[in-house]
Amino acid sequence: MIQKQVNISVLVSGGGTNLQALIDAQHNGLLGPGRITTVISSKSEVYALERARSNDIPSIVLPRKDYGSIEEYSKALTEALIKAKTDLVVLAGFLTIFDEQVYKAFPNRILNVHPALIPSFCGKGYYGLHVHEAALAKGVKVSGATVHIVTPECDAGPIVLQKAVEVLQDDSPESLQKRIMEEAEWKILPQAVRLFCEGRLTVENNKVYIKGE
Repeated sequence: MIQKQVNISVLVSGGGTNLQALIDAQHNGLLGPGRITTVISSKSEVYALERARSNDIPSIVLPRKDYGSIEEYSKALTEALIKAKTDLVVLAGFLTIFDEQVYKAFPNRILNVHPALIPSFCGKGYYGLHVHEAALAKGVKVSGATVHIVTPECDAGPIVLQKAVEVLQDDSPESLQKRIMEEAEWKILPQAVRLFCEGRLTVENNKVYIKGE
């Protein structure tokens, strides 16, 4: 049976390395029926938009500074996602806060990748290099990445996939960040998107169950 195409909107704010991982996965047939149909950026002139352009993916720029409040921004974002006929929203380095309007429009249909093994080093203030600085300061021997469903509570949504990465004694925040991206984020984000697009994820009691596993 041919599966219906699942329209994916990817939200970005920067270079778009996770977006590129998804684009590469799509080119290699690894997103199943999923197709990246829209890229939405909270900033103009970021390289993620060039990645979209070079792969013929329509993009929208919604600068946060153009809106007076989170509520107004969230309304515009929700309307853009609905207009794009979005089935799945993927946050790929999207650093702009939105409110319950988006969650209500796309319940259990927003995925995010976080560069640590949740519930470690997550929540408010844990983003970018701050995550890896905290992991190194604690002296953990493994870190990694988590793909989770986004809920109003920061980094607290149901976990879809996780992958551990060894922490080396001479790691800097930058070297650990690079290894986690290459060995974990860029692998499990496309995997989680494919599982969603194939209809294999169900959520019960804040836990994700994967059909066929």
